Amino acid sequence: MKTSQYTLLLFTFLSCTFSAISNAAPYSIASHDAFFDAIEQHCGKAFEGKVTVDNAPGDGFTNKILIMHVRRCSEQQLQVPFHVGSDASRTWLITKTGSGLSLKHDHRHKDGSEDALTQYGGHTIDAGWPQVQSFPADQFSKELFVREGIPQSNGNTWQMYIYEDVFTYRLIRQGREFRVDFDLTKPVEPPAAPWGYKD
Repeated sequence: MKTSQYTLLLFTFLSCTFSAISNAAPYSIASHDAFFDAIEQHCGKAFEGKVTVDNAPGDGFTNKILIMHVRRCSEQQLQVPFHVGSDASRTWLITKTGSGLSLKHDHRHKDGSEDALTQYGGHTIDAGWPQVQSFPADQFSKELFVREGIPQSNGNTWQMYIYEDVFTYRLIRQGREFRVDFDLTKPVEPPAAPWGYKD
């Protein structure tokens, strides 16, 4: 076999191998899969929520209609915009990483550009439960918070709960708790795409 033919065959084999690896579903454990799947089953639907705990009100959520929209779902990622009134700047990204689940907050401006405070979040550090997962702030987020002048957020842990009738988003740290509960029994009209995304 000529060297050029061998090189071509080797290149084809490696390309197919890498393609198969990149397209494979990420490894995960049962509790992470169950949590991810429980949210995914609502894909395409939107739900209204209300603030049920906020020990430091004044963050712009008061008297606003709060809508979560399980907008796009793949084997690896769930995109869940969180609309606060007419503010469509927030999207939660829940991603299977192969070593757990990641939660990122994608914050955009109206023109679609990234906010200075974006892509913060955390990664699971244990199995959690099929209904509850916790995401302590990761190192990227801690450095971002210090750079943006909010080092108190380094202690953030975000939690998400998914039960048959309610989805909960919760933020906790020392001296701070914020929680929104969404009613999964009453779907509402899905909103338009969040800022930075297209329908």
